[in-house]
Amino acid sequence: MTGRLFAALLVVTLVFRFWLAAAFPITGDEAYFIWWGWKPDWGFYDHPPMIGWLLSALMVAGDAEWWLRLPVILQPAVLAVVVYWALPRLVTGVGEERRLWTAALVLLAPVNVWNVFITTDVPLIYFSVLSGLAWIRASRDDSPRWYLVAGLMLAGAVLSKYFAAILGFAYLVDVLRRRKPGALAGLAIAYACTLPALALMAWWNSGNCWPNYMFNFVNRHGDAGWSLKTPLLYALTLVYVLGPPVLWLAWRERADRRSTSASAVRPFGNFSLAALGTLAWLPFLLFAVLSLVKQIGLHWVLSFVPFTLIWLALRLNPVSLRRLGLFFAGFATLHIAGILIASRLPLETWQKTRLYDGIVLTFEHQALAKELQPYRKDWVLAMDGYSNAVTLGYNLRQYVMVFGEGSSHARHDDLVTDFRALAGRNILVLRKSQPKLDDYRKYFREVSADSFEVRGARFWRVKGEGFDYPAYRDGVLAGVRQKYYAVPAWLPQTACYMCDRYFPGEACRR
Repeated sequence: MTGRLFAALLVVTLVFRFWLAAAFPITGDEAYFIWWGWKPDWGFYDHPPMIGWLLSALMVAGDAEWWLRLPVILQPAVLAVVVYWALPRLVTGVGEERRLWTAALVLLAPVNVWNVFITTDVPLIYFSVLSGLAWIRASRDDSPRWYLVAGLMLAGAVLSKYFAAILGFAYLVDVLRRRKPGALAGLAIAYACTLPALALMAWWNSGNCWPNYMFNFVNRHGDAGWSLKTPLLYALTLVYVLGPPVLWLAWRERADRRSTSASAVRPFGNFSLAALGTLAWLPFLLFAVLSLVKQIGLHWVLSFVPFTLIWLALRLNPVSLRRLGLFFAGFATLHIAGILIASRLPLETWQKTRLYDGIVLTFEHQALAKELQPYRKDWVLAMDGYSNAVTLGYNLRQYVMVFGEGSSHARHDDLVTDFRALAGRNILVLRKSQPKLDDYRKYFREVSADSFEVRGARFWRVKGEGFDYPAYRDGVLAGVRQKYYAVPAWLPQTACYMCDRYFPGEACRR
């Protein structure tokens, strides 16, 4: 590995990622967060506000797909360069080739090859990696300055996603392991930095029905329970996101420490090496425990992958490290080739899959817009699910609301849409499945439906004339309130949009 070869890897992966970001349409989750950017706030329904703030700042210069995806397009390259720069400041005597191979592992980690999609994990990964590297640096000599940097970056992670708590917990475990007064003081500095972020989130949630709490700790866990399937899925996820050889190599190197005594980096310092190990493996152990009752999303673990790759790269002998790097390069090449081949296939290739109508909704938005054009001026547009609604709305550049109960995920529409203002209006609900008109007749003066086909996928237009708001409040919103807004009595509330709008005088309480 040379600097010139590493630069070539940077260029090749960046070119591919820019192409993919420009070629692939905005997905439902991305459209959801883009709406946050178009209407920034101090908080949003299911996550802290950082991704909305980031997108809002980018939108000052435009809203093209590749531009809004720029932070995630650049992320692997930025993190690889940061790791290359940081290693000699964390590790005494680390060689140039080891630095380059370590950075290359971060650059070519499997998900980093193809993931160009906007998620709340984008700022979380930036802040978590920077915070963790600062923490490792601070652990060498209990430097208050670096503990402060770690804390400020941890505050950014807290404002990005609640999984930042796992990183904060890893810091606590590391301090308890070290048992040094300076480390305890450093932890206090880092935690103190997060207090303003936590206060902001508590203030916004208390005035908005505590949606972050209800979503993350109550409403989304209806399927939780003991399972043999979810731990197996988590194990497969871990093998993939770390790279297939990593877990085996990590086990082998931990069992045979003699390989580190001769050729790997020794002057790292026991405290720092152990601190890195804590950040590298404790989060995955916590997720393993959680996987016994809950399916772990692939993106949940991404902010901790760089620490594991750094930990392993500092322990492997040069030959093993080189082989691992070559495997990552080959695996990345397979990903790129597979995506390029898939991009040349006609859309109908996926027609027999259950996702096909959603694929058509994403890729053929111009055809859908043409079918909806006669209704856009005088009708309120809606869909029956939020992911579909925001995808359509992004492509139309017109907000599309959710009609019906929906699900526990992404209920931000509850904050945005006020059904009181729609009384008497005509509403068109676009659906991907054939509707039962009786489900709509009780909420409109008159209901009709027709359908149309795009690229072999059929869509239905349910046209409701004369919206009956009181009937909808009693038939849908009352159930939504009971199911998703039963806020525990111990949480203080200053306001709640669900009850204040539709059920004045009645508190949203369990």
